[in-house]
Amino acid sequence: MKRVLLLGGVTEALAIARTLGPQHFYSLAGIGRVPTDLTCQVRVGGYGGADGLAAFIRSEGITLLIDATHPYAAQMSTHASVAASQAGIECWALRRAGWQPQVNDDWRTFADWRELTVALRPFKRPFFTLGREPLEYLHEIPAGQFWTLRTLDEHPGNSRCHIIGARGPFRLDEERALFAANDFDVLISKNSGSSATEPKLQVARERHMPVLVQARPLLPAVDREFDSVAELIERLPQHLG
Repeated sequence: MKRVLLLGGVTEALAIARTLGPQHFYSLAGIGRVPTDLTCQVRVGGYGGADGLAAFIRSEGITLLIDATHPYAAQMSTHASVAASQAGIECWALRRAGWQPQVNDDWRTFADWRELTVALRPFKRPFFTLGREPLEYLHEIPAGQFWTLRTLDEHPGNSRCHIIGARGPFRLDEERALFAANDFDVLISKNSGSSATEPKLQVARERHMPVLVQARPLLPAVDREFDSVAELIERLPQHLG
């Protein structure tokens, strides 16, 4: 019996999971809500690195590993590639294309937090959409800056940082209202390529606002790459027979 282990979050990966039967596994890291209406088995939590993942693959008789994790989850993608090789099975990956700047967009790329802090010096009201990472630096907010962070989950923040707990998709009119109410002067974003979070870029464009974009990490080679969920779902029955 052929069995799939799908690694991912609750956007594109969930669409794939909805096509899987009860012999297959859908694996989540454990952050955020866990779907309860799926036919396939849902596993939450880590594996203990590539070796632990390979051991799970062998013990459960997995015949195909699908990496549908976030484009910035480089460590998990590396573990997936290595584990599949160790277990002697194929690894497929959903590699969503990134956004591309449009004419007159002011995009500035940064590689890490050190580069970002330098790039932020001229601004007073940055809007962070990087996930949880900025939470580690709330004690380092420079004088004269007030931060707004949007993350999946609520967090208390502090007197110089407002945190919004929210999940996409975000509507364009809602993003326009948010930017106007907070008077942001710079947007900080990963280049996720997700349509669910793309409206913020449109608002930044309308307001002639700079966007500091985190460079994408290098991801490992896999047996087959897909740039859309639809293409992957279309090919999956051929593997499962």
